[in-house]
Amino acid sequence: MQRRQAAFSFECYIAWPMSKKIERRLFLGLIGTSAVAGLTLLQSGQGAAATYEVQRSPADWRRRLGASRYHILREEGTERPFTSPLLKEHRRGTFACAGCALPLFSSKTKYDSGTGWPSFYAALPNAIRTRGDSSFGMARVEEHCRRCGGHLGHIFDDGPRPTGKRHCINGLSLTFRPA
Repeated sequence: MQRRQAAFSFECYIAWPMSKKIERRLFLGLIGTSAVAGLTLLQSGQGAAATYEVQRSPADWRRRLGASRYHILREEGTERPFTSPLLKEHRRGTFACAGCALPLFSSKTKYDSGTGWPSFYAALPNAIRTRGDSSFGMARVEEHCRRCGGHLGHIFDDGPRPTGKRHCINGLSLTFRPA
């Protein structure tokens, strides 16, 4: 009696044993990983689109801002430290969003953090929005302009009194208006 050859089986090409226990563990692991990834996206704000008063097409933003500012404000980039002229700006005045001109910070709250980016211990009232940012394997608070959603930088808990906060801001995301 001749033996019939079994139809092609995918399992014979998988490197691990295909027992019910392993299949269940693999399935639960994939479900758990997917859940964590989804929660991370929602926490970081990528999963929900925010609406802003000032909205433009990417082409319009690019035309208005130029390549460097577009990268910072619209693509959440970071400028190299110690390159912003605003780092050495010490006159009285207001720092505004380079995307929509909304006043964001008073020069009274600016200080030298030694980090290479303009730093402030407080934003003006109703000027910013925040969301969680878990990029680069660390938990941070990302800061955006309330009116246009432009990326400004991050907020850390190592600032001076009275707030204890350090708003570490990309200089390209700001303009300065003297008092």
